[in-house]
Amino acid sequence: MAKVDEMQALAASAETVWGLIGGYDALSEWHPAVERSVLEAGGRIRRLSLRGGGTLLERQQAFSERERSYAYSIEEGPLPVAQYRSTLSVRDRGAGRGCEVYWSGDFAPAGASESDAVAVIRGIYRAGLDALAKRFGDAS
Repeated sequence: MAKVDEMQALAASAETVWGLIGGYDALSEWHPAVERSVLEAGGRIRRLSLRGGGTLLERQQAFSERERSYAYSIEEGPLPVAQYRSTLSVRDRGAGRGCEVYWSGDFAPAGASESDAVAVIRGIYRAGLDALAKRFGDAS
């Protein structure tokens, strides 16, 4: 199994950032690669339409408002991964120093080398985290 862990420190509060990214169907509001998100199956499945074409079908595996975290798996899509499970979370840095957003994933490469699959997933995470830094300010 391969693993990707990315983090971005932001100048905004954890509450503010979670208010944007904490909704399971909110990716289209902040991730530049996601054009549209539609919830299905009572909100447990999200169908993501990607800019430039392609669709991802993802299933929510866990959600905690208190922990400001959710986990999901990919059920269908064009990414070179199998057995993919990911967690997105926001943590307060304390003392008015903003927050940190963590995005991590475990997966088996599928149809690509491990290094290529890791590069694809890392690129997806960084694109989203960089967009958040642009929106809220980088607090690294």
